[in-house]
Amino acid sequence: MKPRKLLRRKRILLPGTALAAALFGWLLLPLCFPLPAALTENPSASPVLLDRHGKPLRHLVLPDFTRSSPVPLDQVPADLVACTLAAEDKRFRSHGGIDLLATARAAKDAVLHRRSVSGASTITQQLVKLSSPPAPRTLRTKLREALVARHLEMKWSKDEILSAYLNRLPYGNHRTGPAEAARFYFQKPLADLSLGESALLAGLPQAPSRLNPVKHPARALARRGVVLDRLAATYDASRISSARAEGINLRPLPEKTLAPWLPASFDAASGDTRLTLDAALQQDVEAIVREELDKLSASNLKHAAVVVLDNETREILALVSSGDWRDPDGGQINGALVPRSPGSALKPFTWLLAFEKGGLHPGSIVADIPTRFRTKEGLDAPENYDRTFRGPVTVREALACSLNVPAMRALNDLGGPRPLHKLLLDLGLDSIGPDPAPYGLGLTLGNAPVRLLDLTNAYATLAEGGAYRGCGILPQASPVPATSHFSNTSAYLIADILADPVARAPSFGRRGPLELPFPCAAKTGTSSDFRDNWCLGFTGKFTVGVWAGNFDNSPMKGLSGVAGAGPVFHRTMLRLHRDVKAEWLARPAGLVEVVLDPLTGKRMTDLSLVASAKKDGRPVLLPSDRLPLASSPSDRDAEGRVLLDSSYAEWFASEHNRRRSEFALAVDRPAELPLRVLAPRDGTTYLLDPELPNGGVLHLATNLPAEAAWSSETLQVTPGGVEALAHLKPGRHVLTVTDKRNGSKREVTIHVEQR
Repeated sequence: MKPRKLLRRKRILLPGTALAAALFGWLLLPLCFPLPAALTENPSASPVLLDRHGKPLRHLVLPDFTRSSPVPLDQVPADLVACTLAAEDKRFRSHGGIDLLATARAAKDAVLHRRSVSGASTITQQLVKLSSPPAPRTLRTKLREALVARHLEMKWSKDEILSAYLNRLPYGNHRTGPAEAARFYFQKPLADLSLGESALLAGLPQAPSRLNPVKHPARALARRGVVLDRLAATYDASRISSARAEGINLRPLPEKTLAPWLPASFDAASGDTRLTLDAALQQDVEAIVREELDKLSASNLKHAAVVVLDNETREILALVSSGDWRDPDGGQINGALVPRSPGSALKPFTWLLAFEKGGLHPGSIVADIPTRFRTKEGLDAPENYDRTFRGPVTVREALACSLNVPAMRALNDLGGPRPLHKLLLDLGLDSIGPDPAPYGLGLTLGNAPVRLLDLTNAYATLAEGGAYRGCGILPQASPVPATSHFSNTSAYLIADILADPVARAPSFGRRGPLELPFPCAAKTGTSSDFRDNWCLGFTGKFTVGVWAGNFDNSPMKGLSGVAGAGPVFHRTMLRLHRDVKAEWLARPAGLVEVVLDPLTGKRMTDLSLVASAKKDGRPVLLPSDRLPLASSPSDRDAEGRVLLDSSYAEWFASEHNRRRSEFALAVDRPAELPLRVLAPRDGTTYLLDPELPNGGVLHLATNLPAEAAWSSETLQVTPGGVEALAHLKPGRHVLTVTDKRNGSKREVTIHVEQR
């Protein structure tokens, strides 16, 4: 071939080959580089915890500890889009994923300065980088990103690319996407951003930490000026001038948030979660706790916790964990979940058992006298809070005035701490452990650790007439099934006592924190050495529990539950019923008003005295099947004083007896022992064996057989001399023994199964 023809052919082939290579590199080679897997999924939104009304409580973090709120492109203001394109990629709408002009400029600058001085990455390339696993910033990495960007441009529209880019863009302070950035820096929606604010945000992704407007406002302002300079060529000059004149009016989200004990992270797949908390109520209760702690700081009170429950649903409406979450000395401990000694706040459950199993009622007379109990460590001689003994008192006074000795005597008569321990476990107070022995009779005085949340729920069970169900912070699609551990009648009688300001007045006075302008049950507790203050109570709709103390276990300076936790309880109850009318419990059927002699606990028979008592408002609510015996002349001496048996001798002769005009000691009258059931034990299960010769007979025994009358609605009971006999049959049966001396009743439940 002649040289001239060969040269001509080369001139034809070389441009064609170059063109083919260029087309291959531009159209085909990019398809060999797959798109990042992260691009196939929409960016995750940070889960949001909502209150019961849908109000945001907390924007949680994603697994990478960032917060994000993706939005469609049509919700991003045109100003922010324009500022972003001016700051990052002014030829975005015209290039095909690789800006050849910018690349050529960057290459020239690198040669002249022998280092990289300007970038050439397009928005598409940056999107690829944001969506790919971290990789060294080598030439090979950048070439791959360029080819992947080209691939992306061949498949996605410009708007799709821009939308994906904006929602993955870091704006600093662990905020991703423009919506989250606007919320954090300005606390406003995207649509309300000004041009100056849009320019500020558009400049941050270049170096989010270095340009952080919270820490480096001058740098952020200078970067905003660069963005506005680039935008000036296409924007109205007056708008640019106004934007330059804007200050940096930042309103960064405050660190203090409602319910700071809520989790900071969450399963993003779960999406937004609605909780039972009421944001407005939560905010107000938190403020109440802060204000009351400030008032009592001189008394060495640093922390407090509050739980507010809806009685019917057991939803947690508000929960304060410590008072000051930022306090370095225990502020981030959740006091609602920390077991502490509840003091006298457990006494209502002892008297509840005395109603259920001990045959007592609010008008029963119990002894507040010096008493010694045998323990493993020796004899224990408990005292009341005021170190006095009142002699004969009603159950109503003993509970309302929170007397220690009658409560311990009542628990002792029930057989020791085991029944109370079992009831507390049934009510969810499992922090007390499985063994009642370490607590002894002191269990009724609160020597076992309980959690505020659990005890508040136990009080809500009282409010709901014995219907126990677990409490929680997540709404239930359907009502949680309830279990009953005591009768509605007994629960109502306890509530009626706790809501009686007159009955508690001898110990707590009138018009204090426990007294509200509507019926409200309330009970306080104070642990030894003033380390814990408690106040719990309820109305018909709400139950409130308050603990106050110090997480380092240091004692407060003489603060009782009334003075410490009481004011928080009082103000919280008022807040709850600010917009909701207070309701009281519905009186159950079977309760009757009876006029009792307050000194003997017996029914008055003198009609004139009955009329006077009714006029003074002294009738007592009693179960209609548990009416006490009638008063008789033998109850008093010739001077009208009530005669006491010999068990009161020590008290009667002591300095504690200030009631000598009301009582006289009958020296020849023996001490009246309380009737106690020896057999069967409450809750026992028996197996019937068809081969038994007696056909299944159970022996019933008490410590005073001559004074005991046994009965049952479901079993045949045969009276006996020392022991009565119950003829067993399968099923659940309640056996009742009545004390013939005073009409008090005790009940035991047994279960009989056929072998």
